[in-house]
Amino acid sequence: MQPNVYEANCPSRQLLDRIGDTWSVLVVVTLAEGIHRYTELAKRIEGVSPKMLTQTLRGLERDGLITRTVHPVVPPRVDYALTELGHSLYALVEGLEKWAETHIEDVQAARAAYDATVQAYSAK
Repeated sequence: MQPNVYEANCPSRQLLDRIGDTWSVLVVVTLAEGIHRYTELAKRIEGVSPKMLTQTLRGLERDGLITRTVHPVVPPRVDYALTELGHSLYALVEGLEKWAETHIEDVQAARAAYDATVQAYSAK
């Protein structure tokens, strides 16, 4: 059976869900800079709750996109890094990151114009 993201039960759709998630994208982009500890990731990615960060890291690890290395020291130290597969994903995600930062003003202007149109239409 060929993977087909348009089929509801295709595993490739689950992968799209993972890599299309905001937190996953931000973790991948951050780890492309190098190895990070959990606390470093939490500081860098503003707004992510501890629960969501933990779930995101576990999902990315399960999918083979990151590694989790526990060092036998006290207190425990855990490092996260991109795998080769994760780096190949970053090559794609980097373009999304740059596009979002480059075009946010255009999108905000389009939103404002749309909202003004909707508001004017609703007032009639």
